[in-house]
Amino acid sequence: MTIPAGAYGERLVLPSLLSADFGRLAEEIAVVTDAGARMLHMDVMDGHFVPNITIGMPVIAALSPVVHAAGALVDVHLMIAEPDRYLKDFVSAGADGLSVHIETCPHIHRTLCQIKELGLAAGLVLNPGTDVSLVREALKFADYVLVMSVNPGFGGQSFIPEVLEKVKAIRDLLPEGAAVEIDGGIDASTIESAAEAGANWFVAGSAVYSGGDAAGEYRRLAGLAGAFVRAR
Repeated sequence: MTIPAGAYGERLVLPSLLSADFGRLAEEIAVVTDAGARMLHMDVMDGHFVPNITIGMPVIAALSPVVHAAGALVDVHLMIAEPDRYLKDFVSAGADGLSVHIETCPHIHRTLCQIKELGLAAGLVLNPGTDVSLVREALKFADYVLVMSVNPGFGGQSFIPEVLEKVKAIRDLLPEGAAVEIDGGIDASTIESAAEAGANWFVAGSAVYSGGDAAGEYRRLAGLAGAFVRAR
């Protein structure tokens, strides 16, 4: 599968499984997809590019059929060194969108094009400290751009407000209808300002899963952002 073209222009809240209960991931997926979530976010960390280690191909391969059966999509964010070595593996694991960091890809044009050739949507990611000028050319080859609003590696971090200027700059550089995704510290206090800056895909982990009512929190965030909620 891949992300349909129409989704790039919609506002979507993407629950992040990094903050879900890892002992009940299938159930945690069902809660938010039943609440209307159309895309779920899965973070892959390797302990090299970022200091944490999370899930890998086997877990995504086990979970992607659950997500797809619920009518939703799998957005995989690679926070790993040498991502080019593993692109085909994540295709096989069931990813629909695959995003890679400009900071780990010296040949970013080749990487993004290879993701597309494999049949997936190609996402370009930049850290809070990475200047927009460094990705200006690469933006032409990405299907969506993910702006980190925390330093990557751990969930539950505080939102970095200065990133909103970067979101505005990237939105101005992208064609109308392209998606700008934002990840890190997105909750009820930050999602509206992120939307006003030009983001339209909002990754939310702790804000969805840490309060004991993931379905209700998902709907709340979707309402604040004016986001799409799929009818069940």
